[in-house]
Amino acid sequence: MVTKKRILFIANEMSPYLELTEFSEVVNKLAIKANDSGFEVRCIMPRFGVINERRHRLHEVVRLSGINVSIDNDDYPLQIKVASLPNARLQVYFLDNEDMFKRKTIFHDESEKWHDDNGLRTLFFCKGALETVKKFGWPPDLIHCSGWMSGLIPFYLKTIYKKEPVFGNSKVIYTIGQNTFKEKMGSDFLKKATLGAPIKDKELESYQENNNTGMFRGGASYADAITFGADKVDKKLLDEFSKVRGKKVIGYREGSDLTEYLQLYNDLANK
Repeated sequence: MVTKKRILFIANEMSPYLELTEFSEVVNKLAIKANDSGFEVRCIMPRFGVINERRHRLHEVVRLSGINVSIDNDDYPLQIKVASLPNARLQVYFLDNEDMFKRKTIFHDESEKWHDDNGLRTLFFCKGALETVKKFGWPPDLIHCSGWMSGLIPFYLKTIYKKEPVFGNSKVIYTIGQNTFKEKMGSDFLKKATLGAPIKDKELESYQENNNTGMFRGGASYADAITFGADKVDKKLLDEFSKVRGKKVIGYREGSDLTEYLQLYNDLANK
């Protein structure tokens, strides 16, 4: 019996649960297409307060409860909920925390003011996603990260989590999308992003802009393959990552043709 290759999608948006940019629909289609193509698929995203639990039939996964995410000497309880993606036999896991995600706004409040804790929420989501996979005991062959909020995950997989057996064979794909905010992540964001590990300043150099562009640059710098998920991305990123030696790069593709993505998944999974 041939064992199915496993692909994990980590995104801060995915249709139909949250649609902030057009790529939310692409994540949905890629997950379904990969599932239909013989991959074993799981998805992880934040459980923002605007996501309707009743409509989408979210329920808590009790066996995964009890995880605490530690950031800068503070522990934050992680609650994990799950739903079945409509019209597909695959699971979407939602990471929740009362303080981080219950509010009914996403990254800006009703007055369009940037949430001061967005940096902390990002760290919680990235570390929480990786701790959740460890709790699964489900080693992914591929991890496709999209959305700026997942930008630290490729870095963590190549540094702090590189010796974790569950990620021992994982290849990482990162999608650069359109910039959606202008604010900074916070003056102590990069310090907290080390998670207390002995990380050198040079290892976080690609994140130094500490903003939307910095999150995309860092994620792409540490990924094994790069894709562009929007036609309007930061020109600096387009110039920097359109051709990277040793990495497969997929440019922006309008429409529903996902052939190149599926080929990329197969190539990386069988390396």
